[in-house]
Amino acid sequence: MNNPTRYPRILGIRRRVAGAALVLAIMLVPAVLATGSAQAQTYAESVLHTFTGPPDGASPTGLALDAQGNLYGIAGGGDSACDPPYGCGTVFKVDASGNETVLHSFTGTGGDGADPFVGLTLDAQGNLYGTTWFGGDLACNAPDGCGTVFKFDTTTGKETVLYSFTGSPESSKPMGSLVFDAQGNLYGTAHLGGDLACNGGDGCGTVFMLDTAGVMTVLYTFTGTGGDGALPGGLVRDAQGNLYGTTADGGDLACEAPDGCGTVYKLAPPVAPSVTWTETTLYSFTGGTNGANPWPGLVQDKQGNLYGTTSQGGDLACNAPNGCGTAFELDTLGKETALYSFTGTGGDGAVPGAGLVRDAKGNLYGTTIAGGDLACNAPDGCGTAFELDTTGKETVLYSFTGTGGDGANPFSGLVRDAKGNLYGGTLAGGDLSCTTGPGGDGGTLIGCGTVFKLTPTKATKTTTTLTSAPNPSTYGVAVTFTAVVAPVPPDGETISFMRGKTVLGTGTLSNGTATFVTSTLKVGTTSVTAVYGGDSNFAASKSKPVKQVVEKSEE
Repeated sequence: MNNPTRYPRILGIRRRVAGAALVLAIMLVPAVLATGSAQAQTYAESVLHTFTGPPDGASPTGLALDAQGNLYGIAGGGDSACDPPYGCGTVFKVDASGNETVLHSFTGTGGDGADPFVGLTLDAQGNLYGTTWFGGDLACNAPDGCGTVFKFDTTTGKETVLYSFTGSPESSKPMGSLVFDAQGNLYGTAHLGGDLACNGGDGCGTVFMLDTAGVMTVLYTFTGTGGDGALPGGLVRDAQGNLYGTTADGGDLACEAPDGCGTVYKLAPPVAPSVTWTETTLYSFTGGTNGANPWPGLVQDKQGNLYGTTSQGGDLACNAPNGCGTAFELDTLGKETALYSFTGTGGDGAVPGAGLVRDAKGNLYGTTIAGGDLACNAPDGCGTAFELDTTGKETVLYSFTGTGGDGANPFSGLVRDAKGNLYGGTLAGGDLSCTTGPGGDGGTLIGCGTVFKLTPTKATKTTTTLTSAPNPSTYGVAVTFTAVVAPVPPDGETISFMRGKTVLGTGTLSNGTATFVTSTLKVGTTSVTAVYGGDSNFAASKSKPVKQVVEKSEE
């Protein structure tokens, strides 16, 4: 492995929270994206909290939602005495009224962790669990430490370090959400550590279990060879106790040689009398249009299909030759499908963030780090929130502007409540007087980020009116059907001209009008209707029928 870690290329200056979004834009979207108008926005956005930097948080990278509507998250900022002046991160709460409270500021000393990143887990009692990239045992990777697993009791306000990582050959740098089993054991991934022969001595990562007594067990060590993955991040667990996750590297080493383009894997619990967990590489990404380098975070449906995002691949005309990432499905037979490839043009997003959320109907929701409104952070854009339906149709729900208090560059995905509201965080934007220091290109990132809410808006009711001319007409003479939709939907949408259930033809809307011309109607009376299918902003509508009379031609 020549690439010590993909995600920490983003994390490299994560402690200077500033760098996070800028590194994302520089590392992942270095190409100039073509300009284009934003797609229609279908959700109303409200900023619940604007971060101001130490002693407040900055650049949130993970949220969890409780039953009362309170949001909990992790962010940078906090105690400016730690890694001055940037802080070593916080755990925060935003209540249902939008009031923010810093619950804990990491210190990186006395065994405390530093720099939490991606993923926060809430248990049934309201306790929070997460990981930090640095801190803990400072003899490991001196003077920074190799990271921790922590618990925060929301009732008492006490933070407890459950485990401090010691580095290879054990584990180092935990990352991604933790998952529980019924006994209260925690499962997670360490991005580094494990096999010292892998990744130039840093190790290629592990899957671990932390039991209720605080005893750590390494369940699997990645090797990055023989089709195995490397550099894992995050887990999902099924009812049988199987664990599923992604690795950023490894798998097919012919892809982005010699590192590989990453994998999706399964880790099955031991069957007595064995005590060994069994790892299976379910899929190796090959780059190109099928995607490459998956982010941490999978979601699983009831049938066992897995869904996730890749940071590269897909539409290779975007960010050529790397692509701007995909949303993918992996079925139970190991077949991978790129459900959508992001283009970064025409208002579309580019480079999806870590993780997706799925509703009961099977629609997927997520964020992109770049794309959307390309006037923001030109020419890259400030990111989007999107929906992907079960047919693979993508809708941009919101494009971030980075101005007027709006956030920019959402990264860590979304959480969804029972009413369909979506919540997330942005790395930048918000309070533009809050600057976060030198970024990856030596510049300064403006704004310390936000927590936002997206509320579904009802589609606007429409009416469709149909006329025809000439009417009556003569057989063999062209008849023009004209459909007008009001209020005016976006140009380019389709009107279907129907005879009963039969489509006679289609027309494309321009300024609310579409036409269809035909000379093949039979002699007699034909009843024709125009149907507008609608979109997320404009409701479907159907015209009253027009009775087109066609007379015999005179010879």
